[in-house]
Amino acid sequence: MILIERYGIRHHGPGSARSVREALAELGPDVVLIEGPPEADDLVGLAGDPEMAPPVALLGYVPGEPKTAAFWPFAVFSPEWQAITYALGAGVPVRFCDLPAAHQMAMPGRGRERPRTDPVSELATAAGYDDPERWWEDVVEHVPGPAVFGALAEAIGVLRAEDPEPDPRDAVREAYMRKVLRRTVKDGYQRIAVVCGAWHVPALRDLPPAAADDRLLRGLPKVKATLTWVPWTYGRLTYTSGYGAGIRSPGWYDHLFSAGGQPVERWLAKAAAVLRDEGIPASSAHVIESVRLAEALAALRGRPLPGLEEVTEAARAVLCEGSDPLTKLIQRRLVVGERLGTVPAATPMVPLRRDLHDQQRRLRLRQEVSGPQPRDYDLDLRKPNDLARSHLLHRLTLLGVRWGTPQQGRTRNIGTFRESWQLTWRPELDLALIEASMWGSTVVAAAAQRARSSAAEVTALEELTALVERCLLAGLGDALTDVLAAVRDRAALEGDVTHLMTALPALVRAARYGDVRGTDPGRLGGVAVEMITRICAGLPAAVTSLDETAERAMRDRIDAVHSATGLLADPPSRARWLDTLERVATRCPPLISGRLTRLLLDAGRLTAGDVAVRMSRELSLAVPAAAAAGWAEGFLAGSGLLLLHDDKLLSLADGWLAGLSTDAFAVVLPALRRTFGEFAPPERRAIGDRAARLDGTGRPPVMAASADDDLDEDRAAVAVRAVTAILGLRATPGRAS
Repeated sequence: MILIERYGIRHHGPGSARSVREALAELGPDVVLIEGPPEADDLVGLAGDPEMAPPVALLGYVPGEPKTAAFWPFAVFSPEWQAITYALGAGVPVRFCDLPAAHQMAMPGRGRERPRTDPVSELATAAGYDDPERWWEDVVEHVPGPAVFGALAEAIGVLRAEDPEPDPRDAVREAYMRKVLRRTVKDGYQRIAVVCGAWHVPALRDLPPAAADDRLLRGLPKVKATLTWVPWTYGRLTYTSGYGAGIRSPGWYDHLFSAGGQPVERWLAKAAAVLRDEGIPASSAHVIESVRLAEALAALRGRPLPGLEEVTEAARAVLCEGSDPLTKLIQRRLVVGERLGTVPAATPMVPLRRDLHDQQRRLRLRQEVSGPQPRDYDLDLRKPNDLARSHLLHRLTLLGVRWGTPQQGRTRNIGTFRESWQLTWRPELDLALIEASMWGSTVVAAAAQRARSSAAEVTALEELTALVERCLLAGLGDALTDVLAAVRDRAALEGDVTHLMTALPALVRAARYGDVRGTDPGRLGGVAVEMITRICAGLPAAVTSLDETAERAMRDRIDAVHSATGLLADPPSRARWLDTLERVATRCPPLISGRLTRLLLDAGRLTAGDVAVRMSRELSLAVPAAAAAGWAEGFLAGSGLLLLHDDKLLSLADGWLAGLSTDAFAVVLPALRRTFGEFAPPERRAIGDRAARLDGTGRPPVMAASADDDLDEDRAAVAVRAVTAILGLRATPGRAS
């Protein structure tokens, strides 16, 4: 006698998972059929590997078309996963019985135009619940045992009978499930267990003639699908991640499945531990009171046991003392969870994924170490292992596999011997690796080929020079030759000097620090020198006829090129650049003129006296207030130390401001606030202290003696008269200072 038991479950339900395992142990089937793509039948044995740790997912993709992909996730509390592990432990064959991925991934759309109502929501509403999650916990999660499957199947049957528009996609899937059932019976199995979504159970109760199902399955579109296991995360199991069968609280469900006895007490103890890890006091007394409150809330609401809503409210009121941020911390750490699964090394992988796996092991950068939460790494590029790590992370970034994110705030530029990275592995990166495998079978080969292809496709010069820098960071010396040739060709045709100015800094950084990373910088430096020559030739024309926005953009480009010419350490190029600045400094808009004056002063091309003359002219009353303010902003931008160390410049600025009318001062105020807002607070305070001793006449500040200074004015007067006579000045009678 053939016995077929159908267990309708909700995907990722801990109560369903326990009930399925109990039902299978009671039935003792000789084969288990599970809703899932049958192409994964050969992979199911890997679920028993000690290195396999859920959450994991079956990834289906089309070789050559990696953007056509699908995932089938499993958690430890997924009924399907428990069915798999039961079958493997019992030595029972286990097969997937859903429509093959080859058809599912080829079918247009991901569902029908009118989405089917969630059956759990329908049943919850019928039972008077406004929250389907709470209904599921009360009816299924808190009432374990095989008996629940019959009641659930009957309720789903009623819902299906009232569905006016059956989903054609569901009809095709269920036709294939029945086809697998018939084949399983034909293979001689007597006790067959079927674990599938509860919605499909009524369609599998009876087996209509095979001809009807064959007609549904005839002519289905098909692609060549490949499947493998990949790590997954609890965050990706939530419906907020876009996963259609998502749940609200994977961490809570994991706890319900694995906690054993006293789930509420254990959960709130975990919540207290989370708070203590953050330095928040949470004692055992807090936990006890939280448990009492959760149980009281459940009793008031007529629930058999406290659910997630009750324990969350109890934790917020007692453990978190009403704090929303602390409640959200528990939500993130426990309710959703931060778990990342792992797959065994024996899992089939594309060659590129295999190469990355080997490098991760060799460099001790395995992805599970970083987990779903960011992990910081500080790399010392003088160490071979850290340099190799840097190369790997930059190569992956070039391939679009953004496992690591450079932390610019911790490492200012590539000129240091240190790099800082933040690593976060996400499941979709496995798909990105499959997509990147079109470029090569190893990470270095794929990254080099991707760089060459980008060099041939990119037309913007600044993007090309940025690509040069990325090749340098990734240690792609072979690809660097091709990319640099593209830069040289594009620069020769570039007629816009602003594009050259934007592109130069990245190229100079690469040229200057190539030796740190073992790259020959000579080839880069030659191209940079050529670009500087062309910039110097085109700059005079580029700084004329600019509006306010273009003027500020040009100032920023000039700053970047000025820094680049200093970084390049090529004296002729630096001299050529400074000569160009001298030529255009007095024949350009005020903002740029002020900036060039400051740069020439810092470079030693102008003396403080020269600058004072220019400043007195540019800030005179004959100059419009807006133009004077622009010159001052350009000159002072970034640092106010000049005003602290040169009393004459400070006095000139003070005299200009004191001579402004009320209307003129209102015009220049935004520029002044913008300029002085960039200064460090100590600089602003020091400038204010010195300016307080000025009278607005343009004279240097008077140095007043402090009140507790025991100055002997009669003796000082003798010294003052002597100094006055030496200098040929007339002394003020009665004053010693």
